[in-house]
Amino acid sequence: MTTTIIGFPRIGEHRELKFATEKYFRKEITEDEFKQITKDIRKKHWKEVEDAGIDIIPSNDFSLYDNTLDAAFLLNIVPKEIETIDLSNLDKYFALARGYQGEKGDIKALPMKKWFNTNYHYIVSKFTKDTNIKLTGTKIFDEFAEAKELGITSRPVIVGPFTLLKLSDYAEGLSAKDFAKDLTAAYKEIFTRLASFGAEWIQVDEPSLVKDLSPEDINLFKEIYSELLTDKKLKVLLQTYFGDVRDIYSQLIDLDFDGIGLDLVEGPKNIELIKDNFPADKKLFAGIVNGKYIWKNNYQNSLATLEDLGVEDLVLTTSSSLLHVPYTSENEKFEPEVLEHFAFAKEKLKELKELEAILKGEGQEYLDQNKALFAKERISKNQELATKIDGLTEADFTRLPAFAEREAIQKEVFKLPLLPTTTIGSFPQTKEVKQIRAKLKKGEVSQEEYDTFIGDQIKDWLNWQEEIGLDVLVHGEFERNDMVEYFGQNLSGYLFSQNGWVQSYGTRGVKPPIIWGDVVRERPITVKWSAYAQEQTDKIVKGMLTGPVTILNWSFPREDISLRESTLQIALAIQEEVLDLEKNGIRIIQIDEAALREKLPLRKSDWFKEYLDWAIPAFRLVHSKVDEKTQIHTHMCYSEFTDIIPAIDQLDADVISFEASRSNLDILDELKAKNFQTEVGPGVYDIHSPRIPSVEEITKTIHTILTKVPVEKVWVNPDCGLKTRGIPETRASLVNLTQAAKDVRKEY
Repeated sequence: MTTTIIGFPRIGEHRELKFATEKYFRKEITEDEFKQITKDIRKKHWKEVEDAGIDIIPSNDFSLYDNTLDAAFLLNIVPKEIETIDLSNLDKYFALARGYQGEKGDIKALPMKKWFNTNYHYIVSKFTKDTNIKLTGTKIFDEFAEAKELGITSRPVIVGPFTLLKLSDYAEGLSAKDFAKDLTAAYKEIFTRLASFGAEWIQVDEPSLVKDLSPEDINLFKEIYSELLTDKKLKVLLQTYFGDVRDIYSQLIDLDFDGIGLDLVEGPKNIELIKDNFPADKKLFAGIVNGKYIWKNNYQNSLATLEDLGVEDLVLTTSSSLLHVPYTSENEKFEPEVLEHFAFAKEKLKELKELEAILKGEGQEYLDQNKALFAKERISKNQELATKIDGLTEADFTRLPAFAEREAIQKEVFKLPLLPTTTIGSFPQTKEVKQIRAKLKKGEVSQEEYDTFIGDQIKDWLNWQEEIGLDVLVHGEFERNDMVEYFGQNLSGYLFSQNGWVQSYGTRGVKPPIIWGDVVRERPITVKWSAYAQEQTDKIVKGMLTGPVTILNWSFPREDISLRESTLQIALAIQEEVLDLEKNGIRIIQIDEAALREKLPLRKSDWFKEYLDWAIPAFRLVHSKVDEKTQIHTHMCYSEFTDIIPAIDQLDADVISFEASRSNLDILDELKAKNFQTEVGPGVYDIHSPRIPSVEEITKTIHTILTKVPVEKVWVNPDCGLKTRGIPETRASLVNLTQAAKDVRKEY
């Protein structure tokens, strides 16, 4: 029996990768200096895993931006224009991830979508008739060599060919099958070259196998791997995560894989499959330690699962990459009786070794300590809240009058022009904004000084929004550190880490709050600054809230109650906030559900019964009691929503804004096909790129939208909030947005 992990957090214990990358973007360090910093980060991570006693250590799980982009870049699956632009390979890579606009050209960033059921985002490659698949990169080989210099014969990791094909886009008339042969040949070359460098194993990640697979999918997978595994020069681990492989299990165990990695946490069906039949000539990489959540592993439960499998050749591993949890709990300041319940990435390494020791009959002390921890009563139940949830009826989830009647009333009340313009909520969080927040926290400025600064920021940006002619304004959210943490700080039942950062995409990290106990609103959260902002202008200022499903999905949830119950607790708290905003004169309230898709089961058969049947009503609960003249907006971003459009319509919001520009407005066809009733604001430019879209570019996008959606249903807005952008690019982009909307209005 041995231990391994699927992958380790790449951002660094103190977000070293983020800060180095941003310095490189600002040209404060050279390419060579940047590469040395990232090399040092990798070295530290490998030594961390090695010092914990993990037997088989992965390499190439590190990425400067995204592992899926790494695989595409390695294999020359890039747009034609990137091959000819006069940039270094590193800058070409970043241009694909975030766009490039400068003297050497103008490159749009590739689309970005959510990675399965997580808050991580991957870059979407596109196959075209010009795609020439060939092994051009060296990253996977370079990092194997780096580890070897440290005395570590690592197991290189790469996104598998089947998953790469399934997650990619295709030019019209092309499909995955058209590229399978060439892609397989390129992967075979990777295998051969790694073997020549001394690699003994390769880990091929195929998480797409846990989704619903068609017969065509299964045939494609078999076609790829029947060839790829022929005459292989090293051992191959087929690694899956985020669910079970029921549709293809029999084919997997028949193929010549040396190891199969299965998720035993999110894929309980895998346990049945293994017990029924697991080949004696393969290693089972048993994903028994939860790679996505931060709670300690219950050893008794894990041991019972492992012993019930009846597999002798066992490798203990995590259920997914540890990319999805913070680096270590050692840097936290929780009380010991709280901290003892948490296991971040570094602590999960220890859990694997302790489970291994127990299974070998050498770890009774670890088992006794773990039993004692789980025997403790962690929290007491809020009975009043439980009674309130039990007493909810259908009326509590239903807003009256129905949408069509509300829409007519609101158009008469607001008298907004065609194609009303707005933004999603936040404006740039400058260095000065972050500094004064930090000073308040440290007691270096008074609350009065802080409030004066925030008030001035709000007034300045409101005045500017009026100057450029935006129709519905926002206050900018300068008082907020994070769209979930800010709310959690005003709710009972939440805890907040000091350094619990997790990568969302590229340089963007999030620090998910921890739901520790029952959630109740303790005080008004957003009313003060929303009301202040509305007092400064005659134009409408949106109130900005985060919805209950997103608060749940962007937190580390409890494991002792259902996700449904936890979400309804949050929904009742946010409902109180909505009604307080309404009482204070806020007539448009945006309740963001950016993460609605995140916990949607990966198999369609489970969508409603396991998730949508309670997630959609939870949103309706939040706004069901507002007046018909109050307009409810929501916002969703960077996920694939086309297949759940009818469910989204059931949110019964008045306006929904979507991320759309980076996914080429594909969602519009589905809106039209499903006769979507809610008014919509498909994002007209990508805010995750520093590019400034021209008036002509945005005008063209609006025209495209209007071929699919009636003009009276359309709002014009960016893809997402502008918190992470700089002031110059934000203002230039929004000036162009408002001008484009005005130009198109003249056509009607």
